[in-house]
Amino acid sequence: MSGAAPDGADAWTLVFDGECRFCLACVRLLGRWDRRTRLRFVPLQDARALEGLPPLDRHALERAMHLVSPLGEVWAGAAALPPMLQLLPGGGFLAVLLLLPGAEQLAAAGYRVVARNRHRLGCGSATCLRGR
Repeated sequence: MSGAAPDGADAWTLVFDGECRFCLACVRLLGRWDRRTRLRFVPLQDARALEGLPPLDRHALERAMHLVSPLGEVWAGAAALPPMLQLLPGGGFLAVLLLLPGAEQLAAAGYRVVARNRHRLGCGSATCLRGR
């Protein structure tokens, strides 16, 4: 499910659970939103696609999406939202909203709730079921 993002300086990588139907649905939505193809989507199960990225802890990958910048910077979970939103058309406005007082903590809490309960959202992933 790797996206068609360009290689090189503009390639950002979003690592997600490729066995989770909920995660796959989210990635499809992001792929449609990413009309400039700034993101490359990589399932955490694809070891070859993970090559060339900074070392990422498998357990951490199973708990949250990870966004990797072209410079190798890494954000996980809700912390990945602001830089990812900046890449998407119209997403800059939403990223600015995350700068409001308390918004970062609210986003992190919301992300944790969804991540812990994705098995109830049609996930179907063995990774998800282990993390309950």
